[in-house]
Amino acid sequence: MSLLAEYIGRKLTAADLEEELLKLIAQYNEIRQTYLLVYASATEKPIPLVSLMQADFYTIRDLLSAQKHRSRVDLYLETHGGSGETAEEIVRFLHDNFETVSFVISGEAKSAGTIIALSGDEILMTETGSLGPIDAQMRIGRSVVSAYDYLDWINEKRKSAEKKGVLNPFDATMVAQINPGELGGALHAQKFAEDLVVEWLTNYKFRNWKVTETRKKPVTMRMKKQRARAVARALTKRSKWRSHGKSIKIKDLESEDIRLKITAIDGMPELAEIVYRIQTVCRFLFDNTNSFKIFATAEHKIFRQAVQIDKPVKFPKQKQPDVVNIEQRCPKCGIVHRIYGKFVDDPRIDLNLKKKGLIPFPESGSIQCGCGFEIDLMGIRNQIEMETGSKIITSTKEGKDEDKKKATERT
Repeated sequence: MSLLAEYIGRKLTAADLEEELLKLIAQYNEIRQTYLLVYASATEKPIPLVSLMQADFYTIRDLLSAQKHRSRVDLYLETHGGSGETAEEIVRFLHDNFETVSFVISGEAKSAGTIIALSGDEILMTETGSLGPIDAQMRIGRSVVSAYDYLDWINEKRKSAEKKGVLNPFDATMVAQINPGELGGALHAQKFAEDLVVEWLTNYKFRNWKVTETRKKPVTMRMKKQRARAVARALTKRSKWRSHGKSIKIKDLESEDIRLKITAIDGMPELAEIVYRIQTVCRFLFDNTNSFKIFATAEHKIFRQAVQIDKPVKFPKQKQPDVVNIEQRCPKCGIVHRIYGKFVDDPRIDLNLKKKGLIPFPESGSIQCGCGFEIDLMGIRNQIEMETGSKIITSTKEGKDEDKKKATERT
């Protein structure tokens, strides 16, 4: 049975899946004799905050600060990229505080995620895992372009002008719009990524490379840097990969022009099953809840969530309302859930609004739609409480089953 079919059949709630994730991390730690932190983002959700950003570094640092007595740490990494500066902070923190740092890739670790992974003493990948090109992305006008492509185009036009003595009218118009600040920014952005990769490969990935594989010659620091520069150049070569989103697999990384040693997880069945389960559980949580980022260790879990409010919260005209009505659409199936939040403990409010088909604001801060999607309401609750200056009185324990039943019946 596939892992997807198994988890679907088990009909786990979001809370069950979160506990499952922590158990899997504990099992991973036992097999690898290390300490794993899962950092995964919902790469397919169109949410700006899904990218790697400085707040992520603070969370990772906080979760690992109490583990500095350990010599080994592994990071399960899934991200489509983001801030290169944040990538640098994460890597420096990890290597400053742990003797051995390894990265586990079973989904996508692209762009800044690739830069982070290349700092590992060991890179572990499944067949589904992929890194990506490290050509820096930058905003030119209204577009986001590859710094490598931008510089390559400028150099091509410069050589053409030197050879022919003139540019065609179209190229001349385009070149005239080049901003010196943008040009400098492109140069620095590309050099920043390359310099980090060269430094980290030399100091970490290659630090135990003592002799060459074929001739058994002693490896010097100069040889390590040359190899690191060749890897950095290969991963920034847009003409090779064609797309910034290109998936670079194990066979690509071990090919003749890159020659990176990768630990293939699929060759270790027990570990492979756990890693694939971690990936599957994260996917289920992203698909069936409002979560778009997961930070988890064997003891702790932090989920970043986003809530889309289709309609404004309906506040009564009175200055200090007794109740507010909320209409929350399920992002998965589109069903609208009608919810009320009350500020006074009056049973008549419950009686009246439940007769109209509304459900009280849940104590857990979330409701489970009949389609299986768990909708987080904490953002809405914070908005309401800030605007009214009053705390919502949540539903009682006795009413939870009834409210859940009503939410399910809406499908």
